[in-house]
Amino acid sequence: MEGNNDVKATPNGEEFEHIKLNAWESIKKFFIELFNIQNDTDRDATIDAVKKDISFKGHTAWILIFSIFIASIGLNVSSTAVVIGAMLISPLMGPIVGIGLSLAINDIDTMKRSFINLGVMMVLSVLTATLYFWLSPLTEETAELVARTAPNILDVFVAIFGGLGLIVAKTKSGTIASVIFGVAIATALMPPLCTVGYGLAIGNLSYAGGALFLFSINAVFIALATFLVAKILRFPMVRYANTKRRKMITRLVSLVALIVIVPSVYFFIKLLDEQVFTNKVNEFVKTELKYEGAEIVKSTQDYQSKNLEVYLIGKPVPQTIIDTWVAKIKETETIHDVNLRIYQGTDNSGELKEQISGSLKADILSELYINNEQKIRDKTERIAFLENEIAKLSVAKEGIPFADISAEIKAMFDNLETIGYAERIQNNFKVIDTLPVFTMTWNEKVRSKDKIENNNRIAALLKVRLKLDTLKVE
Repeated sequence: MEGNNDVKATPNGEEFEHIKLNAWESIKKFFIELFNIQNDTDRDATIDAVKKDISFKGHTAWILIFSIFIASIGLNVSSTAVVIGAMLISPLMGPIVGIGLSLAINDIDTMKRSFINLGVMMVLSVLTATLYFWLSPLTEETAELVARTAPNILDVFVAIFGGLGLIVAKTKSGTIASVIFGVAIATALMPPLCTVGYGLAIGNLSYAGGALFLFSINAVFIALATFLVAKILRFPMVRYANTKRRKMITRLVSLVALIVIVPSVYFFIKLLDEQVFTNKVNEFVKTELKYEGAEIVKSTQDYQSKNLEVYLIGKPVPQTIIDTWVAKIKETETIHDVNLRIYQGTDNSGELKEQISGSLKADILSELYINNEQKIRDKTERIAFLENEIAKLSVAKEGIPFADISAEIKAMFDNLETIGYAERIQNNFKVIDTLPVFTMTWNEKVRSKDKIENNNRIAALLKVRLKLDTLKVE
């Protein structure tokens, strides 16, 4: 019997190993098919579609001008919906994708055409936006405009993943239009160019430069994403019969690709360092700058100068504590070279007074206004609730002048036959409440519609008469 058992154990073990192998192969096959985009890629159709989108003349030129005006208006009035509408019809994406694809397939003619068309589009966009903001009577800064003047690391990630989503959608047999529209909104190429125009129109070169930087980041990383996907999917290279020309073009394309990639890496590292610096400083302010009786009303940091300015109100912080904060900053990684400057009520310097009378005062007042508005609203609602409860208790305690009210209502409504009153206790599973209920019996000649209308009128009268917010008339 023991020998038979041993003989049976071997096939079972082999069968189990076979099942495990099949299961692993099935899982591996599933994930390969899930993420494989090679089989459903139409390379020739993608190249033709990208080349068609590069063209900039006739209808495309007018569409660009109209979309610039729409985006400028949206930014001018801080309307996100209008800005999104402008991004959906903007043709700016075409030449940028064309640059990335032409670099990947060694197509010098398409690359030239893409660069020229993109340059013309940018110039026309900035001129149109500048003209609009120069003529517009609304020159006040809006949140939508300011948001496009200082790019950060998140803009880089949006451009990278947006570009990847765009080119993958374009390479699929039967382009996924919804993805292309979504990328157009997410990467936001149009608003930065409009903000460049705004900066030039009001003479603020800092705004114009920041917005142009944001546009450059989006354009470069979309082109880079297109380049990488085209290389991964092995798009066919353009062949040139002339060997000398082929080598020259290959070198030229490689140089341009290097010019695109190197700034991309530089921008990414620079913005990443700035974002890490900002996060670390904010964390330090939140966790380390604490002193009982003192409150931080504002803190600002500057990545370039490495200055951290903190404004305090309340109990003055001793210099020994401030020295401790400075020492902690010197020991904190990534922000050890930050210069901490503390401003508080005991500081009689003109700089503090200037800040308090300027932007800091506006920020404090704005925050106080918002907080007070919310507190006042909450207290008003609470007072109204308590007043209503007091009125109900007064009615319950003292009773209502039922005879007088009945006579008054009867004088107004001849067809009213009887009137009743009771207090109903009801529970909506959030709160238990007492509700005054009046019951009306009407003459049979009164129509149902008139009964409802009369009951509503009586309810309004009783609320005023009894000074109650809630009651029911049936």
